Amino acid sequence: MIKSRITLKQLEAFSFVVDTGTFRAAASALGTTQPNISSRISALEAALKVTLLYRDAGSVRLTAKGQELLEKTRDILRAGEAMLETADRQDLIEERLRLGVTELVACTWLQSFLRQLRREYPNLRVELQVDLSRQIEERLREGQLDLALQNGPFAARATGERMLSSETYVWVANKEVADGLANGDSVGRFFERGVLTHARHTAAGNALHELAKLRGYDAGKIVHSSALSACLPMVNEGLGVALLPKSLVQGELDGGRLVSPEADWIAPPLAFFARYNADRAPRFVVKASELAAGLRPCAPDDNQNLSGRVN
Repeated sequence: MIKSRITLKQLEAFSFVVDTGTFRAAASALGTTQPNISSRISALEAALKVTLLYRDAGSVRLTAKGQELLEKTRDILRAGEAMLETADRQDLIEERLRLGVTELVACTWLQSFLRQLRREYPNLRVELQVDLSRQIEERLREGQLDLALQNGPFAARATGERMLSSETYVWVANKEVADGLANGDSVGRFFERGVLTHARHTAAGNALHELAKLRGYDAGKIVHSSALSACLPMVNEGLGVALLPKSLVQGELDGGRLVSPEADWIAPPLAFFARYNADRAPRFVVKASELAAGLRPCAPDDNQNLSGRVN
């Protein structure tokens, strides 16, 4: 057997520099110093007798040979993870998961997901970002996130993507507002009191504006909120009728604090996905996406949303 002069730390440094774009960012991600990262890569290049990276004023670019060896490097790192999984020693995986989620996920099933993830990887550090779906998608594309739990539609497909169960919408109002609505089931009567919903650019917000234009409703009565949780106190105070994901308001409905008036229109369901960059993702990221899919399995009817994933 040939004794290897290459270490996993060297390969890890190489992969992280490529993924983060700089030695400094790789050092931050790996919890070490920039000189350590530089030393590891220099030692790797010396052992292989190749130049892996061009260093240009703080930025890095792969050489042709570096490009060839990058996927081999990732294969070795994933094989190391696989060995620990086979030995049931996921506790030895002391890595960082940069997780991006939308507010709805954070307010509903995020804690259940994190508990399952902690059971599988007790020493995995989760760095959480909660934001609008379009912001999360941009960060995922730029390599600032490892995994995104978010709703579509998206500007582009991710190389790794698992469909999760969709979220249905419901109209809600407090009892006083509901009792004061005109008879019938026309959504138009909600516009007489004001309509609370998602931010303007969201799928539900756009659909509501399209409906208002089609039916001649006053779109000026639509009140958008970038924070879904902010809609709940407003609708409880009687500031209007709200169009919100059912899972967000189920507790209010069950407790009788809100009611759901009849309506002849509802926004299409929100299609949710676990998304990651498959070409660079470690095994624990893929496993995390599988845990999300197991927690939120998509029903057969959800397949109708697949065609709407990409704008």
